[in-house]
Amino acid sequence: MTWKKMMMEVEKGLPEGVKFQVSYDRSELIEAAIESVKGTLTEEMIAVSIVVLLFLFHWRSALIILIQLPISVAIGFILLEAFGLSSNIMSLTGIALAIGVVVDDGIVMVENAYRHLAEATWAKTFAERLSVIEKSCKQVGPGVFFSTIVTIASFLPVFLLTGMEGKLFSPLAWTKTFILLVDAFLAITLTPVLIALILKGKGKLKPESANPITRFLEKLYTPVLKLCLRWRKTTLAVMVIALAVSVPMMMRLGTEFMPPLDEGSLLFMPVTLPDVSNSEVKRLLQVQDKLIASVPEVSHVLGKAGRASTATDNSPISMLETIILLKPKSEWRAGMTKNDIINELNAKLQIPGVVNGWTQPIINRINMLSTGIRTDVGLKVYGQNLDTIYSVAQLLKKELEGIEGVKDLYVEPITGGKYIDVVVKREEIGRYGLSVDDVNMLVESALGGMVLTTTVEGRQRFTVNARFAQDFRNNLDALRRLQLQTARYGPIPLEAVADVRISEGPPMINSENAMLRGTVLFNVRERDLGSTVQEAQQKLNAAVKQLPKGYYIEWSGQWENQIRASRTLRLILPIVLVIIFFVLYATYHSVKEALITMITVPFALIGGVYMVYFYGVNLSVAVAVGFIALFGMAIETAMLMTIYLNEAMQRLVEEKGNSSETITNADLREWVIWGAAKRLRPKLMTVSVSLFGLVPILWATGVGSDVMLPITLPLIGGTISSTLYLLLVTPVVFVLTKERELKRHGKIEVYDVKE
Repeated sequence: MTWKKMMMEVEKGLPEGVKFQVSYDRSELIEAAIESVKGTLTEEMIAVSIVVLLFLFHWRSALIILIQLPISVAIGFILLEAFGLSSNIMSLTGIALAIGVVVDDGIVMVENAYRHLAEATWAKTFAERLSVIEKSCKQVGPGVFFSTIVTIASFLPVFLLTGMEGKLFSPLAWTKTFILLVDAFLAITLTPVLIALILKGKGKLKPESANPITRFLEKLYTPVLKLCLRWRKTTLAVMVIALAVSVPMMMRLGTEFMPPLDEGSLLFMPVTLPDVSNSEVKRLLQVQDKLIASVPEVSHVLGKAGRASTATDNSPISMLETIILLKPKSEWRAGMTKNDIINELNAKLQIPGVVNGWTQPIINRINMLSTGIRTDVGLKVYGQNLDTIYSVAQLLKKELEGIEGVKDLYVEPITGGKYIDVVVKREEIGRYGLSVDDVNMLVESALGGMVLTTTVEGRQRFTVNARFAQDFRNNLDALRRLQLQTARYGPIPLEAVADVRISEGPPMINSENAMLRGTVLFNVRERDLGSTVQEAQQKLNAAVKQLPKGYYIEWSGQWENQIRASRTLRLILPIVLVIIFFVLYATYHSVKEALITMITVPFALIGGVYMVYFYGVNLSVAVAVGFIALFGMAIETAMLMTIYLNEAMQRLVEEKGNSSETITNADLREWVIWGAAKRLRPKLMTVSVSLFGLVPILWATGVGSDVMLPITLPLIGGTISSTLYLLLVTPVVFVLTKERELKRHGKIEVYDVKE
């Protein structure tokens, strides 16, 4: 039974007029996010289907490709269940990233078989057609398998992420890896069977040149390629300049740990004075809730003060928490954004003695559990004396004031707590025949209450506590008049045997690493986290040098996570490139060919950087994961081009021999154009599927889209730039390499590389 059904059952037994009111339900956010991602996945599949149909103009071929996709995804979900992984935003994003690669494998297999069958007009019987299909699948199968392995290998370093980023992205990495592993085996086992069963034309299969889209693209591409081969230095210079321009653009990008997920709600966490009374807190909550509810975009407000009866909640009475549920965006005022709502609420809630703080419920809990800081950034001050720590924290707060992006700046109070001290006069209690325990018992029963007995009512047990009534303990004079019973002198006032006074002390003592700790807290809004903290660090450098001996500061919060993630990614990215290189070398058995294919990676970065820059997205772990996925996708397409260019060299050698006496530079250019242009359809199909499969994420607006977008932006931009590089620059680099081989060795190196 779910908790909702259980509450409905319990509600039936409540007194008339009493009912449950759900103030915060996280399951609604989860369901909305999953539905949003599912809708995006559906749009992706539709876009992929349209691209396949347009390029092949043959519904049976498209059907074979599209059958493989749901089977791969379904088996991937089975493996997720087997490994105990749940379906969430990240795992569904992994499916979105895998769709393009899964369809690419089917495209290469089916398109090659289609071409062979269309050319094999002599194949009339089923056995003859089967031999043609077998030959075509053997030709491309190994290349399809290894290109998928390259994509998988390039993504494996995501598993090396640790901490919060590891927990966030491991479902994405597992999902994509499972689906691609399944796809790699289905491509060489199931797809050939589907081709034999479904791809039936009996002479009706049209050659590649009969497709109007292919003819148009080939006519458009061939003269451009010839121009690039004629102006080779200019072509290379343009690409190098584009790469050089992307470097300062990347340096100007803001940085953050993770793109914030719009939870559809707000958490208002104001802090007031440490000695605030219960009655004042209640009044404050009522005033704040009324002001918050007056904003039209707010649907529900629930505020609380104090803490739950649990060891994990150490909130003092002075720290309030108010959960604010927002209406759907369709009901907001025109032009309103979430930041506008926060600014409007913050302006309404300027109450003397209260420091406002704004965050979201889920990210707040994650921050507090992972770093102990309830805001985006915290500056921890360590030392041995609370007063000194507090004065240092106030100095740091003063330095941080005025920095752009720093919001909700606040020093966690270390002093200012009010305590009632009852100091026993030992000479006086001796005169009255009393002991210290007698005085302590009176104070305990008067203020804290003491357990008298336990009552049993049916199957329930209740403790019975007793303490003085409110009128007898609501001020110091009343406490001093508390009556203490003596054996010889009757009742005497407490002030006769003890001094009762109020003193100041720490409202809460925090310690970490065996040292006392104070904290300066702030959120970052309307600016990226990285540049805000870096400016703050530069400003605090002088102040830090003047700290007393034995005192030091430490940055925490999301900045702590960002530093750890950046350090891990700097280690991971070279590993990605090394893994890709070795897989390429295992495929080509040539260092030269592997390096020519690897050159695609930096030029794929160009489009990724441009896309991230113009969308105004900050660099984060999500963007880095997008770039890692881009590496594998770019290498896969580059392998396809390299294979077709090598096939062209094989045909050249078969026709003219392998000697500088029979092969000219003009021959090399002619056959490179043939290898690049005549097999344009599979290249453009794989690129188009990858590109248009991700495009629906650009216009997605549902819950979770703000997390998916930073991952897919590098993929979309990088796919465009790597495609331009592969179609226009790779043939130029290939021709230059072959001309150099012909000049130095009198022949060209020919590699028998399967697709």
